[in-house]
Amino acid sequence: MAEMQVADSGGGKKGGKVRAKKMSTRIDFTPMVDLGFLLITFFMLTTTLAKPQIMALVMPEKDIDKTDLEPVKESKVLTLMLGKDDKVYWYEGITDAKLDSTDFSAEGLRKVILNKMDKVEQQFGLEDYKKKNKEGVEEDLKGSFVNVIIKPTKESTYKNLVDALDEMAITKVRYYVILDVSKLEEDFIKNPAGGLKFSAEEQAEATTK
Repeated sequence: MAEMQVADSGGGKKGGKVRAKKMSTRIDFTPMVDLGFLLITFFMLTTTLAKPQIMALVMPEKDIDKTDLEPVKESKVLTLMLGKDDKVYWYEGITDAKLDSTDFSAEGLRKVILNKMDKVEQQFGLEDYKKKNKEGVEEDLKGSFVNVIIKPTKESTYKNLVDALDEMAITKVRYYVILDVSKLEEDFIKNPAGGLKFSAEEQAEATTK
């Protein structure tokens, strides 16, 4: 609230010189504090807070027996190695693997996955499976036999891994696993012409670690 304070000029004495009265203004900002808290409370109650974005992951058991692993044909396997600068190195199978690279765009990694799914479908068809919908009713669906192995390198970022998992959900890949990249695969990235000296047994060994 504003107050007007009048200062005595000393000209009230008889015969004295009459001077103009000096006035000073003092503004009380105390009500502004209440107004500030009211505004903060208003925006807190009316603002929609950011909702966390989550993705459901089914984690495997810690102790896995090698005898429980089901053999998978190499022609069904696609390996993705996440590199630096948002680059994805990929190869199919293990024997005589040919290294190629792409990015995380829709015409990049997604196209690679869809092309692999088309190849597997032409060779093995589609797999029948059941899945419960939102109402809890089981539905008969068909899915791909593709198995995707995701291997982040030390140069990749956490966002790269999230983007790769997003592509699994978008392309509806049912079988995928996250593994550590091997030293042989790191050498394969540096020297693709040298080939991949990585056996199926070593791949199974890495899966059970």
